[in-house]
Amino acid sequence: MVAGAGAATVHGDRAAWARAAVVIDRVLDALRPGPSPEREPDPAPAPLGIGPIVGRYVSFEVGGVRQRVYYESAGTGPALVCLHTAGADSRQFRYLLEDPELTGQWTVIAFDMPWHGRSEPPAGWRHETYRLTTETYAATVLGFLDALGLRRPVLAGCSMGGAIALYLASEHGDRFTGVCALEGGLGNPSRFVEWTHRADVDHSAFLTSWVGGLIAPASPAGPAAQTLWGYAQSGPGVYQGDTYFYAQDLPKYADSLKPAGCPLYVFSGEYDYSATTEMSREAAVRLGGELVEMKGKGHFPMSEDPAGFAGHLFPVLQLLHGKYEG
Repeated sequence: MVAGAGAATVHGDRAAWARAAVVIDRVLDALRPGPSPEREPDPAPAPLGIGPIVGRYVSFEVGGVRQRVYYESAGTGPALVCLHTAGADSRQFRYLLEDPELTGQWTVIAFDMPWHGRSEPPAGWRHETYRLTTETYAATVLGFLDALGLRRPVLAGCSMGGAIALYLASEHGDRFTGVCALEGGLGNPSRFVEWTHRADVDHSAFLTSWVGGLIAPASPAGPAAQTLWGYAQSGPGVYQGDTYFYAQDLPKYADSLKPAGCPLYVFSGEYDYSATTEMSREAAVRLGGELVEMKGKGHFPMSEDPAGFAGHLFPVLQLLHGKYEG
């Protein structure tokens, strides 16, 4: 792995590292010189009582296979459909779903991909190897839109969700009023984690370490911790199957993608080394989109620093609101 300025490259047995990642993190934290960076304050706690988010299930077919998918929604107005990151679920968009400024203008909808969160895996999941492909991912997103009768929503996806958002903007741009691709380039082979789905590696503990370095150091402590908790709860082999899409399958399509068929905004956090600003800029240039650089932000802006992210997202959504023709 390679860290920032002044750091060294470390070589070794990745499986051994995965087994001991939690201990290694604590040792490195203890050795880190100087005080920790000052964090942004946590958001105000949710008010007591019933919250505004409504959760439901919808069933539809993808490639002839019936899927039972969980989604949450809140608000009124044009639809903003949100796609979570690899190995996670729609809880990452909780702060957007609970933001009265946003939900006063948009119907915010976030769903769990099959195998993720509260959506269902196939009955034989214990005997199947999960591998997400570009074709299946795109068909699932479009199938969800059709099942809910959503016409030309705005799509906002992060990480692998941002990557498929780029693909959909290119191949199915007419289905969207606009696309916001967050922290999603056109593939990164280094993110395939083949060594994690092993009997001798606690994937839930390892993943919090693997993705923890992608969180910006100044992100609020509470949201950052909740972001990692979501990764500790993913199903066995799910993160690996998602990174297959991002690291191995999507790059096959990258060179053939045409310019986006709708307004495209590519958001990039300063501390994201999974989809770097250079990768995001390349995707924006190739597809004719606009790069939105987010200084001081990490790989999970909507969940790790919701207030800071709103300052970048809301102006773009205001532009897209005026283009909505649903």
